Amino acid sequence: FSTQMDQNYSLNKESLKLEAMKRIVGLISKGKNASELFPAVVKNVASKNIELKKLVYVYLVRYAEEQQDLALLSISTFQRALKKEQLIEVIEKLLKDKSTLVAGSVVVAFEEVCPDRIDLIHKNFRKLCNLLVDVEEWGQVVIINMLTRYARTQFTSPWREDAMFDENNEKAFYDSDSEEKKGQADVKTYIMDPDHRLLLRNTKPLLQSRNTAVVMAVAQLYWHLAPKHEVSIVTKSLVRLLRSHRYIVVAFKHCYNLLSKQGMFEPYMKSFYVRSTDSTHIKTLKLEILTNLANEANISTILREFQTYVKSQDKAFAAATIQAIGRCATNISEVTDTCLNGLVLLLSNRDESVVAESVVVIKKLLQTQPNQHSDIISHMAKLFDNITVPMARASILWLMGEYCERVPKIAPDVLRKMAKTFTVEEDIVKLQTVNLAAKLFLTNSKQTKLLTQYILNLGKYDQNYDIRDRTRFIRQLIVPSEKSSTLNKYARRILLASKPAPVLESAFKDRDRFQLGTLSHSLNIKTSGYQELSEWPAVAPDPSVRNVEVIEPVKFLLKSALFQLQVSFTEKPSYSCSFGNATRVSCKTQVVKMLVCSTLLLRPTPPPPPLICSPFTASFPTLHTALLSFTFSSPFIFPFSERLEPRASVTVSMGIDFSDSTQAANFQLCTKEDQFSVSIQPAVGELLMPSTMTEADFCKEQKKLLGMNETSATITMTTANTSSQTINKQVLSVANVGVAPSSQNNFHRFAGRTVSSGALVLVSLELKESSSALLTINTEKSIMASMLLQDLKQALTEA
Repeated sequence: FSTQMDQNYSLNKESLKLEAMKRIVGLISKGKNASELFPAVVKNVASKNIELKKLVYVYLVRYAEEQQDLALLSISTFQRALKKEQLIEVIEKLLKDKSTLVAGSVVVAFEEVCPDRIDLIHKNFRKLCNLLVDVEEWGQVVIINMLTRYARTQFTSPWREDAMFDENNEKAFYDSDSEEKKGQADVKTYIMDPDHRLLLRNTKPLLQSRNTAVVMAVAQLYWHLAPKHEVSIVTKSLVRLLRSHRYIVVAFKHCYNLLSKQGMFEPYMKSFYVRSTDSTHIKTLKLEILTNLANEANISTILREFQTYVKSQDKAFAAATIQAIGRCATNISEVTDTCLNGLVLLLSNRDESVVAESVVVIKKLLQTQPNQHSDIISHMAKLFDNITVPMARASILWLMGEYCERVPKIAPDVLRKMAKTFTVEEDIVKLQTVNLAAKLFLTNSKQTKLLTQYILNLGKYDQNYDIRDRTRFIRQLIVPSEKSSTLNKYARRILLASKPAPVLESAFKDRDRFQLGTLSHSLNIKTSGYQELSEWPAVAPDPSVRNVEVIEPVKFLLKSALFQLQVSFTEKPSYSCSFGNATRVSCKTQVVKMLVCSTLLLRPTPPPPPLICSPFTASFPTLHTALLSFTFSSPFIFPFSERLEPRASVTVSMGIDFSDSTQAANFQLCTKEDQFSVSIQPAVGELLMPSTMTEADFCKEQKKLLGMNETSATITMTTANTSSQTINKQVLSVANVGVAPSSQNNFHRFAGRTVSSGALVLVSLELKESSSALLTINTEKSIMASMLLQDLKQALTEA
């Protein structure tokens, strides 16, 4: 098989290469290995055939990692094909597309290629806002994030504290001007831009989306763009997401960052209670949220909840709970003593990690009120022998050294015990022992001089160089000598200076500098590719750049009944005539199709009038016959009178743009008394208009429309119908195409273009032996090609 594929690729025919690629992609979809063909496939990345190039791209995406060296051969081709200037033109065109299927993809391309070209968004801003609800979910996420960045550059801040929020800017009719001047002289009224309000209004329904990413995107949009009193709208939606175990981490992070809006989550506090099934990370996030929700009104409830969490078997969670208690004690002064007493009770806990964390938190709390809690320091000294966690032992030693003057009898005894176990302690404990010895030497040298010298000698020969350096420094600082006499004067000021109390803060603090929901926000560090949100402009840019000229249809509404008409082609230029119970009248050359109304009759008339309304509309003549007397008006510019007498008729013409589709156009024909349905379906051949071109141009264009753009069939024709005159007559009776010259008698060529989009349609007929012929149609409109092929096949075989 691989040999056959290589042979197909060695040929220059695009059709064989396309066929080979179709088979290769088919093998890949079945899970077969086609990596051996990589050298042959990669050479076709520069092909001019768009269909072949697409299949080659599919292959490269699959095997590029396995064949990295060979894949480099295609890099230059990609670079030429992805020139930024060319892509921006395409993006600008696609941004104008009104399809919801296109909106999400083109915004993704915009964000990747030219995210700073906000001038491309101006004219499409309102359209994107209105389409947002109907765009697919992941497209909504991208559009919302892009519009967030756009809004921060085009609108003024709604967060001004010195301004009064007034969206409507309406004044009471009887307001006194003097009272207004007195009460609001210094208050500037904030008027929200209508486009700013449009964005907020159209994104609000997406808070009910089933996609978590969409809800998160709307939440961050309101966080960054909405007035402060409107941000709480997202609260219920975020709480709803907490029930989803897959996205709960992200939801909690969003909730935490929104906690600065006081009162938003207080009614939902129970939703943040920890469950036994939660992971440690989720438990930690819930603790952070509960700690931030704590205030004087609910602190008792939260502390009772924390008492339960301390007993958890999850040691990391229990330690985090103790830290949360410490933060509550720091933030709410009314419960500081209560929290301290509770933490002291935890010092008798059987779990060493709980005791260690309690010691660390108590140490930080005591720094805020050292004079009032000497008894707690004494109690911790008594428990020192039972505590084995290095960080806890080091914290107790630090407290003893820092407040040694308040416990003059206990601190020297603790130093004596540490001198016995100095060599087996952890490095962090040794460092705090050296510090304790130095501070006691300065405050109580009679009792501790020999102990200090002994500990300094042990530290001098310790294996850790940090301890050796600290020991040498302390010796030169506190022990008098000739060289260090000047430094000894400042020993007390250096070692016994008062230290500032630590501030217990959350690990998630100070993340507001990053856009909510981004990777940089989650990691709390600026990552590559992160785009910072712009600051609100002091003065809003010109809002008229977002105005789009809308051409409104001309409407003629008279006082009588409304007459609305929508027309379409029949399958052929066919005409009908019927009245009451009359039988259908048909002609040999015209297929008659009836359209009967109880009081109105609508039928086509034979002469083809010129095109009206637009060069892209198909012209269709109509005849209106009134069987009863009535009046009507028309939304089209029809040159006929307002009233038709019984059995009178008026011929008018109108144009319809079928957009290269044979789908029926459905209309309502309305009178004052009744309404009737009208359905018109065009023949595929009537959607074309003739095109003239030379034989060389025909062949050149035909080569560009091969592969999937080519549709062909073999037909059988009688010998009498193989003349050029007969063939031309039959083809032209089916399709509005032009005859292209041909230098070969057995080749007949016809060219046309679609009326709406101008897509080229090429028809060729090759006569072969035994009355057979090959009918080929080349066009980008594959559905139209297949329908036209059937009509031409039927006309040529039945002639």
